[in-house]
Amino acid sequence: MPVSGASDGNLAPTPGSRPCLPSQVRLRYGRGKGRLLDSDGPSEDPRIDLDALIQPNLSALVVGLTAAVLALAVACVIVARRTRMLDARLRGITRGAEGRSLEAVLDAHLEKVFAVSRELDDVAARTAILEAAQRKAFQRVGLVRYNPFQETGGNQSFALALLDAAGDGWVLSSLHARAGTRMYAKAIKAGRSDAGLSAEETAAIAQATA
Repeated sequence: MPVSGASDGNLAPTPGSRPCLPSQVRLRYGRGKGRLLDSDGPSEDPRIDLDALIQPNLSALVVGLTAAVLALAVACVIVARRTRMLDARLRGITRGAEGRSLEAVLDAHLEKVFAVSRELDDVAARTAILEAAQRKAFQRVGLVRYNPFQETGGNQSFALALLDAAGDGWVLSSLHARAGTRMYAKAIKAGRSDAGLSAEETAAIAQATA
């Protein structure tokens, strides 16, 4: 190729020809990046030889894989055993005459709990009614026996006080004589009476409210 300016070491292109670069900047392109021609590095990345890496450690790899397989087998056996134990416990919980499932057994227990709760509420209501009625029942009693007449003996006369929780009720007096027996009843309100009370009747009321 004809060139001009060869005397001063510069390369000049002639008309119609491609420019010619110095050898220091001329690039060579390969599979990787371009490199200078005067570069000492390889033009391609070095390959890794897997066989050369695995072959010296082949025994260790086999031993490691064998140990991993054995560990997995033992773990599978343990998991299977625990699963059987859990299944046996579950069957024991759900075991019954009808062989129902766990959900059915729990529903039955919940229904029993609700039934007991309803019965408890019913018992509480009945207890409240009984307590209210019991407060009006005669629960305080006082009895005093005496002899009002000299010709009769044995203290056959008496004063009986019957009161509820509030002190309401009545006092019954019996006077026994040879000619006959007379009975008297007096109403009591809060431990007191509007009518006059004898000493025996007062003593009977005090005994009942003590």
